[in-house]
Amino acid sequence: MIVTIDGTSASGKSTTAKEVARKLGFVYIDTGAMYRAVALYCIENRINIHDRKAVADVSRKINIRFIRQLTDWLDENRIFLNGREVTNLIRTEEVGSVASTVATYKDVRSNLVEKQRKMGRKENVICEGRDIGTVVFEDADVKIYMDADIIERARRRQRELERTADLQSVIESLKKRDEQDKMRVESPLKIPEDAVIIDTTHLSIEEEVEKVIEVIREHDRQSSSFIND
Repeated sequence: MIVTIDGTSASGKSTTAKEVARKLGFVYIDTGAMYRAVALYCIENRINIHDRKAVADVSRKINIRFIRQLTDWLDENRIFLNGREVTNLIRTEEVGSVASTVATYKDVRSNLVEKQRKMGRKENVICEGRDIGTVVFEDADVKIYMDADIIERARRRQRELERTADLQSVIESLKKRDEQDKMRVESPLKIPEDAVIIDTTHLSIEEEVEKVIEVIREHDRQSSSFIND
């Protein structure tokens, strides 16, 4: 089964997707981590990140896998690059900076989208972003679109920043991001066809998770699929 969650910034989609994946035993495809994996490989192998062809070749050739690690005290997604776990290595500021550059390259995006689709053909996956249900997995079994009031989203983002940012500044930043996401030429943010829209303004994370799982189980009941209660 393939489940997609698209939506605006700070609408809760990332946290919700991870928790739904944990509860249902799905693989959570962290698309941002994939760009970071490309960045890490370029850094470690001294690939010129401004050489678009070289970076595109890297994104096509490397092997990226997500594996759910489940123990008595741990349940989380781990990312592997060419067979080596890099879950923590990709989270540095340097890698993040390089990732933001390589993610703008059209061929890199195309190559990683193909890898994401291959994952979807092999396992039960859940993936979130801004173009997942419209571009990456157009034929997904379940499509969700999450949004919330701009003020509530700003408050959530402010909490993430530990209140170091002025609320009005955060609101303006989110408005600008929304405009950029919706107006960009390639893969703009929009509501996928057949998507279930969830307004998370007044929902807790737990309630968001339950609503998404309810949608998945309803699809399961209608299609006689494989999600167990």
